[in-house]
Amino acid sequence: MLTGPFGVGKTTLVGAVSDIAPVTTEVCMSAGAGEDTSHAPAKTTTTVAMDFGRLDVNGVTVYVYGTPGQDRFWFMWDALMRGAAGSVVLVDTRRLADSFRHVDYVENVGLPFVVAVNQFSDVRNYPVPDIREALTLDPDVPIVDIDARDRDSVRRLLIALIQHVLARTQPAAAVAPS
Repeated sequence: MLTGPFGVGKTTLVGAVSDIAPVTTEVCMSAGAGEDTSHAPAKTTTTVAMDFGRLDVNGVTVYVYGTPGQDRFWFMWDALMRGAAGSVVLVDTRRLADSFRHVDYVENVGLPFVVAVNQFSDVRNYPVPDIREALTLDPDVPIVDIDARDRDSVRRLLIALIQHVLARTQPAAAVAPS
């Protein structure tokens, strides 16, 4: 499952990496939707149900479901979370506070997750320890810098997620033989 605040790049990420034509539920935003669009003034559409893509990563089929970012569509999250093996929380360092609810959600569900920092061109880069501290992440949560528009970047992110999920779900003896 891919989650993150409104306008952070979830639909773009799914479209960049999917081996099939992605399924999107983008519609024109309605007036007064209550979302702050100042960070993306040209944004005119929003996801109302989910985005879906599929890709092959080294022989493993990965299904990517992107959640809607607007609060009024959060009822979809529980349905999209069912059966998920892990999650990506996509963040924008210009507005990390918008990501707290997304991090809290996946932590409370108990899914292994990675944080993906979408590197927008006009944004200052921050060291991983600063992002970890700002989001109060446990030390074992991977943080990956990505460009949501770049297929190779997103593939590296999903490989990091798969590795993290496997490390969290395999018995300790299978991960580190003695």
